[in-house]
Amino acid sequence: MKRVTASAATGTLLALSLLAGSGVAPGTAAPDPAPSTVRLVAYDSCAEALAGLRAAATASVGPWGFGAGWRAALLDDLATPAGVAARPDAAGSTAPEHSQTNSHEPGADEPDLVKTDGRRIVTVTRGVLRVVDPATRRQTGQLDLVDGQPARWWPEADLLLHGDRALVLLRPGAPEVDGPAGRPARADGPQLLLVDLTGRPTVVGTYRIQGSLLDARQTGATARVVVSSQPRFPFPYDERRDDAERTAANRAVIARAGLDAWLPRYEWTADGERHVGRVGCDRLSRPTTGSGVGLLTVLSFDLATGRLGDGDPVSIAADADTVYGTTDALYLAGPAGPVRQPGWTGPRRAGPERTAIYQFDATGPGHPRYVAAGSVPGTLLNQYALSEWRGHLRVATTSTEPGTGVTGSAVQVLVRRGDRLAGTGRLGDLGRGERITSVRFLGGTGYVVTFRRTDPLYVVDLTDPAAPRLTGELKITGWSAYLHPVPGDRLLGVGQEADDLGRAQGLQLSLFDVHDPAHPGLLARHHQPYDTSAAEFDPHAFLFEPATGLVALPVTGGGLRLLTVTDRAIRQVGTVTHRQGGAVTRSLLVDGTLWTVSGTGLAATDPATARDLAWLPWT
Repeated sequence: MKRVTASAATGTLLALSLLAGSGVAPGTAAPDPAPSTVRLVAYDSCAEALAGLRAAATASVGPWGFGAGWRAALLDDLATPAGVAARPDAAGSTAPEHSQTNSHEPGADEPDLVKTDGRRIVTVTRGVLRVVDPATRRQTGQLDLVDGQPARWWPEADLLLHGDRALVLLRPGAPEVDGPAGRPARADGPQLLLVDLTGRPTVVGTYRIQGSLLDARQTGATARVVVSSQPRFPFPYDERRDDAERTAANRAVIARAGLDAWLPRYEWTADGERHVGRVGCDRLSRPTTGSGVGLLTVLSFDLATGRLGDGDPVSIAADADTVYGTTDALYLAGPAGPVRQPGWTGPRRAGPERTAIYQFDATGPGHPRYVAAGSVPGTLLNQYALSEWRGHLRVATTSTEPGTGVTGSAVQVLVRRGDRLAGTGRLGDLGRGERITSVRFLGGTGYVVTFRRTDPLYVVDLTDPAAPRLTGELKITGWSAYLHPVPGDRLLGVGQEADDLGRAQGLQLSLFDVHDPAHPGLLARHHQPYDTSAAEFDPHAFLFEPATGLVALPVTGGGLRLLTVTDRAIRQVGTVTHRQGGAVTRSLLVDGTLWTVSGTGLAATDPATARDLAWLPWT
C-alpha cells in the first residue's frame, strides 16, 4: 500500500484567519452583569505553544496523573486501514414522508444509530451496518464493521447520512476496519468510515484521530466532528514514593515532553492510499485566561465529495463537554479553567464554578472560523441549556454557592461584541436549593424546570435580551427531564413522578398549556409506575408526530410505548415489543409506517393500533 506523509500546514496567515472575528450584533446591549474575559488567541510560535501546554499540565498534575488511578497513556502506533475508490453521487428520487432524528435545532442534524431519507433506512447495531428498503420491507445490504468479532468488540456507533453516503462514527474499543475484509487492531481513538450505499455497502474512506469523540453536527453536506484529547505521558509509578515524590516525577515527565504529547495525530485513506498527519501548532489556539490540560479539535468533512480528506482540523487548548450547533454556528462549552475531579491532589480551581463558551462561524464549507468566546457562572445540564435566537445566545445554568453548598439557577443572555460573548441580560434566583432538570428555549420564551421535591416549570420572557423576566411558574410533583413543543401552545414533559420526599415513582408525561405565559397550566398527565425511558436522558430516543399526536418512547423492559396527545389528554395506544428479547432503542416513521430498531431486528408497525406489519430479524 502506498504511504503518503501529510505536509505541514501554513502558519501565521492561517492562524490569523482562524482567529479573526469581526462585526457586532445589532442593537445596544446593557452592561455585562457577569464580565467574561475568555477569548481565544493564537500562539506566536510552536515554542510558545509548548511552554503554555507544559505550564497547564504541570499545574494540574498530581501523584496519579490527571485523575484518580490514571497513571499512563502511552502513544500507540496507528493501525493501517485502507479504502477503495468512491463512486459518484447517485441522483436522489422523491422520497416518501419520513421522520428525522429528534435534533435540537432544525437544519443541524445530530448523529444517531439509525437514519432514514425515506428511500432507505440505515442503522448500525451489534457492529453491523444494515440498509433496509421500507417500501419492500426487505434488507438490501449490510457491512460487518468488526469482522465477526464477539460482543465485547461491538463498537458504539452513530450515523450521519447525506445522499448515497453514510458517515459512520465509531468509538474506541473495537477492531479497526481495514478494507473490505477487515482485521482487528488496537483502537487509538475514534474512527470515521465513509460508506457508499449505492450498491452493496462499501467503505470508500476512513479517518482516525487520537482522542475521544465528543459529538458532531451536519448542515447540508458538511459534517463537523468534535474530538476531545488528553496529553499522552508515560508517567512512572513507584509505590515506594509518597504523593509529593510521585507528583514531582510526573512534572519531570511533562517538562521533557514535546508537542507530540499534546497535538493529535490522524490518518485517512482514499483510493487505496494512506495519508498521515498531525494537528499543527499553527492551527492551535488558547483562551486568554490560560490553557486547558486537554485539546478540542474540530474536523470538517464534505460528504458530497466521496472522500474524507484530512478533516481540515483546528484545535483549542481548552476543555468542553457540550456541543451545540445551528445552521450557522457551532458552540463548544465546558468548565472554565482547570477542573479538579474526585481523587485529584493537584490544586483546586480558584473561585466559583463557571462555564466557558466558544463560538465558531459555521456558515460555509471547510473548517469553522472562531469568532467569539465568553463565560457564565454555573454549569450546563446539556446542549438544550444553550439556544441562539436573533443574534443572542441564551444560557441556563445551575450554580452552587461556595461554602454553603446551596444551589440556584439562572438564565443569561450573551451577545457578541467583537471577539467577546458579553452578558447583556440575566434572570437569577430560579429554584433556590434545586437544580435544573430540563430546559427548552422556543422563540422568545424559555422554559426551565428545577427540582428537589416538586417541579416548578418556570416561564421566562426573553424578547428583550437586556431584561429577561419571569412571567409565570407552575409547581407539580415529580420533574420533567425533557421538554418538547406540541402544536397549540403546549409543551410535553417526559420525566418522573415523585412522592413528597422527591423520590422517583415511575415514568410521567405531563402536557402543559403555555399559551398564557403568566399562567402555565397542566392539561393532562400520564403516569406509568416503575417505568423509566431512555428519552429522559437521550432525546434521540423520543419520537413525536405533530399531525397525529403520536408519541413513541422506549421504556423499561425493552418495549416501545405508543401514546397519542390530544387537545387535553394523553392516551395510551399500545406497546411494541421485538422478538428474541430485543430491547427497542429507536423509532421512526416512513410513509405512515412506524419502524422500530433493536439489537435483534427491525419491525414495521401500524402506529394507530400497534399492530405488527413485518419483522426483519438481523442475521
